[in-house]
Amino acid sequence: MLSTTTVPAPANAAQVRGTCYRFTVLTSRLVRMEWSDDGVFVDRPTAVVADRDFPVPDFSVERDGDAVQIRTEHVHLHFDGRAFSTSGLSAAVLGAPDIHYATWRFGHTPPQFLPHRGNLGGTARTLDEVDGACPLEPGILSTYGFAVLDDSASVVLSEDGWVEERPTTGHDLYLFAHGRDYQGALDDYFRLTGGPALVPRHVLGNWWSRYWPYDDDEYLELMDDFAARRVPFSVAVLDMDWHEVDIDPDLGTGWTGYTWNRKLFPDPPAFLAELHRRGLAVALNVHPADGVRRHEDAYARVARAVGRDASTGDAIPFDISSRTFVEAYLAELHHPLEEEGVDFWWLDWQSGGFSRLEGLDPLWMLNHVHFHDSGRDGRRPLTFSRYSGPGSHRYPVGFSGDTIASWASLRFQPYFTATAANIGYFWWSHDIGGHMHGTTDPELTARWVQFGALSPVNRLHSSASHFSSKDPQDLGLEAGPVATRFLRLRHVLVPYLYTAAWRSTTDGVALVRPLYHAHPGEQAAYEHTSSYLLGPDLLVAPITAPRDPESQMAAATAWLPEGEWTDLLTGATYRGGRTHTLHRTLEHYPVLVRAGAVLPLASDATAPVVENPRDLVLRVQPGDGTSELSEDDGTAQADAWRTSIRQTCRRQEGLLSITVGLTTEGAAGPRNLDSLCFDLAGVSSIGAASLVVGDHEHPLQVVDGDDDAAVLLGPSLRLRAERVDLHADVLLKIVGAQPAAQDVQAAVVAILQRARIEVDVKDRAYAALQRLERLELAAELSSNGLPRPVFNAVLEVLSGATR
Repeated sequence: MLSTTTVPAPANAAQVRGTCYRFTVLTSRLVRMEWSDDGVFVDRPTAVVADRDFPVPDFSVERDGDAVQIRTEHVHLHFDGRAFSTSGLSAAVLGAPDIHYATWRFGHTPPQFLPHRGNLGGTARTLDEVDGACPLEPGILSTYGFAVLDDSASVVLSEDGWVEERPTTGHDLYLFAHGRDYQGALDDYFRLTGGPALVPRHVLGNWWSRYWPYDDDEYLELMDDFAARRVPFSVAVLDMDWHEVDIDPDLGTGWTGYTWNRKLFPDPPAFLAELHRRGLAVALNVHPADGVRRHEDAYARVARAVGRDASTGDAIPFDISSRTFVEAYLAELHHPLEEEGVDFWWLDWQSGGFSRLEGLDPLWMLNHVHFHDSGRDGRRPLTFSRYSGPGSHRYPVGFSGDTIASWASLRFQPYFTATAANIGYFWWSHDIGGHMHGTTDPELTARWVQFGALSPVNRLHSSASHFSSKDPQDLGLEAGPVATRFLRLRHVLVPYLYTAAWRSTTDGVALVRPLYHAHPGEQAAYEHTSSYLLGPDLLVAPITAPRDPESQMAAATAWLPEGEWTDLLTGATYRGGRTHTLHRTLEHYPVLVRAGAVLPLASDATAPVVENPRDLVLRVQPGDGTSELSEDDGTAQADAWRTSIRQTCRRQEGLLSITVGLTTEGAAGPRNLDSLCFDLAGVSSIGAASLVVGDHEHPLQVVDGDDDAAVLLGPSLRLRAERVDLHADVLLKIVGAQPAAQDVQAAVVAILQRARIEVDVKDRAYAALQRLERLELAAELSSNGLPRPVFNAVLEVLSGATR
C-alpha cells in the first residue's frame, strides 16, 4: 500500500551532542536542535521531515564544560548545556537584516508588526465559515531573517512506511537562519521535508463543483450546455449527493457514504465514461469519519477484511491508525470506485486532529495514504484535501473550506493564497464565489471568478441553495459574459501555468507568491500584500472591492518592480519602481506582464487542457528577457520537454527590432505543431520578418488573430507559421516594428462616458481635453468639479501616456 520509506541518519560529523541534547548542522543556515529527557533521539522520517542527509557544511565547535558554541558562516549558536530555555539557547544570525532583532532565542517571539517586522506567515488549516480574515500559522520566512520549524510532536515513519508513535518527548526544532534569502530558505525546507509534487495538467483548467443533487442526465446536459456556450471545464467534482444520504437514522447520518445513489446514477461506470468522453477528470467527495455501516454495498467485504462478523451489522469505525482498516478502506471502498472511473478524491475531513495513535493527525494520514495510493501502477498521484500542517505541500491539492460569500472573504483570499508559499504550500483551491450565505451580488461573483482564473486552482463552487449557482448564465447580462471570458482566459493560460507548475517542482518556486519573494529588499513589496506574482512573468493586483458608483470602475493599488509592465488585457503600460492605482471596469482586471516576457498560450480555450496544444501561441512582450515552455507526456515518470525562449529588443528612431529564439531540450522525439503563432503585443505593423526552423527558412505570414488567445488579450500583431517542428531550433527576426500609439483622448472620453456624474462636469472636462495635454490637462481636471474617483481614473491614463 505504502512504499518503503528510509532516510539516512545525518553524518556523525554534522552532529554535536550530549546526554540529553543533539545539534545537527544541516547547512550553514539550517540547524536541527533536539532535547530529550531520556536521551533518545529520532533519526527516522516524520510526518513533516523526509530527509536529513545533507552534505556536512563547515562549522566549528567550542565547549566550556556543558556549554556549547557552534559557529557556521551564517549562525553563531550558544547553548548552556541544560534543558532548553530562553536564557540558555540562542542563535545570532550573522548579517541579519534587522539590527535590533538579530538573535533567535528559544521560547521568545519577537514583535509581530507586519508588514514591517515579524514572521511573514504561512497558512491555516481551513477557512470554514470564515467571513474575511483569519489568523495564519507561522511560516519559515521572517523579516528578522530567522524562523523555527517545530517538529517535536509529529509521528515517525517505520522502515516499511507505516506510522509509529514518537519514541521520546522533548524538543525537535529546525532553525532557518537565511536572512532575506527567501528562496534559499525554501530550498532547504524542501530538501528537508520533500519537494512539491507536480500536479496533473487537468488540475489547471476550470473545475465545476456544486453541492447539488444532480442526476446523471442533468449533469451531462449541463456539461453539454457549457460546451455549447464555450464555457470550458477540465474537472467535474461531484459533492456528497453522489452517494446514499437518506439512510436509516439508527445508522446515523448520511454524511459518510461509499455507495452510489442509484436513483440519481443508475449506471455509474457509464456516467463516468461519458464525463471522460467529454474530456473531464472526475472527483468524488467523501467524508470518512463515520466509518463503514451495514447499508454500504462494500460492508461485508470490509468486515471480512478487518476480521469482523458482518452478520452482526455493527458499524466498522473509522480508524486511520490501523493498518488493517486502512488497507480495507482503500482496497474495498476506493479502488472499486476508481476502477469504475473515479480519477481522484475530495477528502473532506472535518472531524478534528486526533486518533488512537498519539500525535497522528487523521487528516495528515488521509492525505499521506491517499496520495501515495493514487500513484500506484505508475499513475501521477493526486488528492484534494485540507491542509494538515508543514509538509502538506507533498499532497496537493488543498481545499480551503466553506467560506462566506462576501467581499471580506474575497479580500482575504489573494493574501492568504500567496502567503501560503512561505510554508511551501503552493496549491490552494478555494470555493470560487464563496460557498454559502452572503447576498446576491453578480459583481462580487465576477470579481471572484477573475481572481480564480489567476490563482493556483479555479474551482467554481456553491452551496445547495437555488440562488448561489456560479454558472455564468445565472449571473446576469453584465457579469455573466465577464465570468465566461475569464473562464476561457484560464484555459488559454494553461501552457504558461503548467510551465510554472514544473518550475514549482524542480526549483521550488510557487506559481503564486508574494512580491517579496522576488524583491526581498524592497519595503513596498511587503506593504502591498494583496498583489502577487503569477508564474515568472505576470503580476496580479486583485480587485476585491465593489466599483465606485460615480466612475463605475473599481480600483486596486499595486507596487510594480523596476522595469516596464503592460496590462495583459488592455495594453496599458506602466513604469515600475513605483506604486500605481489601477482602475478597471468589470470587464477588465489588473494582470501585468513584464517587458521581455514571452508567454506560451493555447490558441483555443475549448481544446483539451490535458494535451499539449497543437496550435501554440507565443505572446511576445517587446523587451529583453528569457522565458520557458515546459511540457511532458502526462505520465508520472515524465521529464519535462523544456523550450528556452530568449528575446532581445532594440529601439531605433521609434521602431523596434525584435529577435526571439527557441531551443528545446529533453524531448524524447520531435514536437510537431500544426501552427506556431507569435503575437507581438502593442505592435501595429512591421517592416519585415523571417523565421528559421532548424537550418531552413520557414514560411511566415501576418494574419488577423481571431482565436481566444487573440480576442481575450490586449492588442497585438500576429505572425503565423504552419507545421513547425518545435524540437528544432527556432529563430524569429523582426525589423521595423511600429509600437501602437495609445489613444489618450479616446480612453479619457470612455471614462467620462461611463461616469454617472453631472453632464455639465463632463462637458467641462471634455472641453479641457480638446485644448490641453498631459500635466496641464491633469491640473485643469483636478479643479473643475470632476469627482475624485473619476479624476483618478483619468490621471492613470495620463500618467501612462507620459512614460
